[in-house]
Amino acid sequence: MASKNPSLPSYLLFMMTCWSLFAVCSSLDVNFLTLSPPWMGGQWFLLHSSIGVSAMHMQLLKNNKVVIFDRMDMGPSNLSLPRNYCIQRPNKTLDCTAHSLLYDVASNTFRPLLFKTDTWCSSGSVDSDGTLIQTGGFNDGERVFRKFTPCDDNACEWEEFPGGLKDRRWYASNQVLPDGRALILGGRQAYTYEFFPNDRPPTSYYMRFLRKTTDRYGDENNLYPFQHLLPDGNLFIFANRRSILFDYKRNRIVKELPLIPGAFKRNYPSTGSSVLLPLRLNGTHGLPEAEVMVCGGAPCGAFNMSDKNRVFVSAANTCGRLRVTDPQPRWVMEEMPMPRVMSDMLLLPTGDVLLINGAMNGTAGWEDATNPVYSPVIYRPNEPDPERRFVVLKPSRIPRMYHSTAVLLPDGRILVGGSNPHTRYNFTAKPFPTDLSLEAYHPYYLYPLVSPLRPSILSVESLGSTVSYGQVFSVTFALRVFRPERGIDVSLIAPPFNTHSSSMSQRMVVVEVVGLEQLSFFTFKITVIGPPTDTVAPPGYYMLFVVHAAIPSHAVWVKVQH
Repeated sequence: MASKNPSLPSYLLFMMTCWSLFAVCSSLDVNFLTLSPPWMGGQWFLLHSSIGVSAMHMQLLKNNKVVIFDRMDMGPSNLSLPRNYCIQRPNKTLDCTAHSLLYDVASNTFRPLLFKTDTWCSSGSVDSDGTLIQTGGFNDGERVFRKFTPCDDNACEWEEFPGGLKDRRWYASNQVLPDGRALILGGRQAYTYEFFPNDRPPTSYYMRFLRKTTDRYGDENNLYPFQHLLPDGNLFIFANRRSILFDYKRNRIVKELPLIPGAFKRNYPSTGSSVLLPLRLNGTHGLPEAEVMVCGGAPCGAFNMSDKNRVFVSAANTCGRLRVTDPQPRWVMEEMPMPRVMSDMLLLPTGDVLLINGAMNGTAGWEDATNPVYSPVIYRPNEPDPERRFVVLKPSRIPRMYHSTAVLLPDGRILVGGSNPHTRYNFTAKPFPTDLSLEAYHPYYLYPLVSPLRPSILSVESLGSTVSYGQVFSVTFALRVFRPERGIDVSLIAPPFNTHSSSMSQRMVVVEVVGLEQLSFFTFKITVIGPPTDTVAPPGYYMLFVVHAAIPSHAVWVKVQH
């Protein structure tokens, strides 16, 4: 029999494999997180016990490398500069160590980079060509802008431009704009904003809102103000407890929004965090609704209580959601599973929000917090039952306190580093020594059990390998088990500049699907329409994910442009 039908055994094996995969995937509930098996909490992996630098700032680049850096004025790091290079710092000390590095995601390796001016508590954004624009800092770095242009060899280094900013930018925030510029907002005792690229000579613009939201010095609670570009082209700006819609082209407030309820302050040093929830394009040919979420923080006076009296009050346990495109927006408040201050909020390819890092008591600042939050939390904004929106995940073993960071990687992992609540590197401090490690958190969707449901992108078919506004393009992908009833999306995510619980210019756009075609047993082509305008998706590089049954593919990079 076998000699007459030589293909029968392979055919049977193929069918058995398909039925096995179907059985495994069918056993998974449509809403994975309602089951809460042990693997749903995710997994933690230590990548390096030390990268030599405490990760105060992070930026993922279009070539899958991550720029990581600290400040310059806290003494030598544990990473030497190459070729015995040394630089004299403003305090006249000779420093032969690096305070910046470039981490290669694929090889899990890193190399030192050279800074000459102090980047302490600075800000940043990525321009439309994928170059990191890094702005401000402390002392000799407060009016400097810097560029890091990604390269495929080891030749790229920082370029620094002293005097490139009009005003001192220390604890400022950046937002990428539709025209490709960045708006640099605020900073310590800087009640202005300016643009990059700027006019020559640089020009800044006064914003009374920043002065009005400032508490007494040392407890300002409006530093690192939250900014989000809205689909209509205005900015949502949040500082302290107040927020506005702002027309940056005319330098005027369009609308004063309601105070966020409760007594908690939400910006540095009370340090909550904020995201613009995913913008979903639904085929109505209008602009998408926009909703902002703000989580965590600390009560008024918390910084002075911890800094002067060593009393660490409880952080905020609330989040507020505000649909800013409503005619009369109103905050909707929810309670987190635990209080949080100094946490990072990251958009996952699934459209969920990950809260990670931080503490339950105190504020940002030197030794000003305690009771670390080891467990990340996932928030599902589209879950109809408010009691089921927050899910507590598997804890890390490393406290990530002041000056911790986290970014989403193209493979869906979360890169986590930093924690140095001291004026210098201190590896013997108790209970929270300086941490130089780098680890990766793997969300549930990376667990091997669900791999049959994971799409694998084969190609993106668009004109010139770019995505134009309103352009129809297609993505071909492979998929072992297709469950159409669980949905399929194509998402674009702009990688943010992350520091001090602020993920600047973070953005997720779920594009409109207009067709799905099965090409073979395991391959499919999905046809979508690109973002309608540059106010929905500013020009630049995005990670493109195909998400099937809440399981995302590995991302590919695409450039959105006119």
